[in-house]
Amino acid sequence: MLLAIAIMALGAVVLGAALGYASIKFKVEGDPLVDKIDAILPQTQCGQCGFPGCKPYAEAIAKGEVDINLCPPGGMEGVQRLADLLGREVKPLDAEEKPKQIAIIDENTCIGCTLCIQACPVDAIVGAAKQMHTIIAGQCTGCELCLPPCPVECIRMEAIGENIDNWKWKYPVVEIKAADAARPAIKEAA
Repeated sequence: MLLAIAIMALGAVVLGAALGYASIKFKVEGDPLVDKIDAILPQTQCGQCGFPGCKPYAEAIAKGEVDINLCPPGGMEGVQRLADLLGREVKPLDAEEKPKQIAIIDENTCIGCTLCIQACPVDAIVGAAKQMHTIIAGQCTGCELCLPPCPVECIRMEAIGENIDNWKWKYPVVEIKAADAARPAIKEAA
């Protein structure tokens, strides 16, 4: 009995050491530039840029294969932030810029076909087969991918108005460096 326990313990130590070595030897590091670009993109996963999601688009931008102005949900603000990060020229958006929007389902018309649920890339639609569906407002990115598959056209897009909860400062924040120059003068005066 003790011999079996010892053999199992020895096997666990050897396999653990082999896994530890393999994790160090075959470590795959991500590209930090791709992660920074992906953080700027709006994460709508809508495919309007021609890529299946934001991460593949970020990888293509990092490789220099595509322009930075293909993301309609990111708008000109996203293009400006990408240009600042990459040191590229700001180009006009290659699509129509739309206001932020959210999908609304007319629950009286919905037949519960689940086609919109299957089309939603962020799982913002809740419902069951032959039951009414609804949108989780906090999850919806306004990508409009749920509109084409709906057979009864019960989904509409509604613009999100600016209010205190979603208002965002639109101008760049500039670091003020004059305060550093004034500090020695204050210390001398004291």
